[in-house]
Amino acid sequence: MKTAIVTGGGSGIGQAVVRRLRADGLNVAVLDLKPGDDEAGFVADVTNRAQVEEAVGAAREKYGPITVLVNAAGLEMFRRFTDITFDDWQRVIDVNLNGVFHCVQAVLPDMIEAGWGRIVNISSSSTHSGQPYMSPYVAAKSAVNGLTKSLALEYGPAGITVNAVPPGFIDTPMLRKSAERGYVKVEESIASTPVRRIGKPEDIAAACAFLISEEAGYITGQILGVNGGRNT
Repeated sequence: MKTAIVTGGGSGIGQAVVRRLRADGLNVAVLDLKPGDDEAGFVADVTNRAQVEEAVGAAREKYGPITVLVNAAGLEMFRRFTDITFDDWQRVIDVNLNGVFHCVQAVLPDMIEAGWGRIVNISSSSTHSGQPYMSPYVAAKSAVNGLTKSLALEYGPAGITVNAVPPGFIDTPMLRKSAERGYVKVEESIASTPVRRIGKPEDIAAACAFLISEEAGYITGQILGVNGGRNT
């Protein structure tokens, strides 16, 4: 049985990914600041390398080598660019980009030894079109897409695929919070989406499940948008 780690698996998209992968028969460990009462939950701040290493080690001890990683932990910020401090900027970059760096480095040895691995990075459809008041988030997620392509080239010969899924307009606590603050207009966004509905976390989980499957072994370095046709 393969063992997966999902960061940010305590809520939203990450939680949906956890449920789907478990339904598909994987052992799934959750790395999150608040993993809740999940029996396979490990508390870790993805920006803290020591915490990441400790959590990955505990998951490895409980379930065996880690050969699947889904980086779903994220932090948004809505603020005018001129009002952003460098500390604000750095925090968003740390979670959304450096967290991916730490987690990938922590699990790669297991994948290399196994000669098989799957890494899926959750980026954002805002990397296609930009998004006002979200410059550090868009910058970090754009970098994740670039990192994905580079890692795919570097580790393909080792049997490891690396892909990114940039979600579109998905019904998550993060999106609802943004709507409450007036940064997102839900009905207008649905009306501008070709499939005329808001996305579900399960839509993203389904894409991750496919990219993790054996059938997707010839797919790597790809940015698979799941966005209802808003970005093509």
